[in-house]
Amino acid sequence: MKSIIKNRKARHEYHVLETLEVGISLRGTEVKSLREGRANLRDSYAVIRDGEVFLRGLHISPYSHTSDGALDPSRERKLLMHKIEIKRLIGKVQEKGLTLVAMQLYFNKRGIVKVELALAKGKRDYDKRHDLADRDAKREMERAMKYKR
Repeated sequence: MKSIIKNRKARHEYHVLETLEVGISLRGTEVKSLREGRANLRDSYAVIRDGEVFLRGLHISPYSHTSDGALDPSRERKLLMHKIEIKRLIGKVQEKGLTLVAMQLYFNKRGIVKVELALAKGKRDYDKRHDLADRDAKREMERAMKYKR
């Protein structure tokens, strides 16, 4: 698995309950642009509409070696999932506070672009502060252990 781009902010903003691997429908030179690493996943999320799942907020810059810039870089892209998975997600997303967040974009072993989608619940401000305090405390403990040796 070769990671193209990760949404690092997502783990800070959300409690990840579960993740799943889904395909994505791309057009034209978007895959070549992804191979160059020209994508931004920062505020991307998935919506379910008419029994289909779409990814919003994914920005794929136009491929550098083409003169055709006809594709909208921020367009909505269809995610490829089985109907059973979509029905299960519909039930979970309708629960209070749950959302589908794109965690990372990567190439699988066969060279196909996949999206790691997470079913997540938004963190409150005090949860974020608590996580930062825990991380700082852990870092301090490791630093103290290093000097002790």
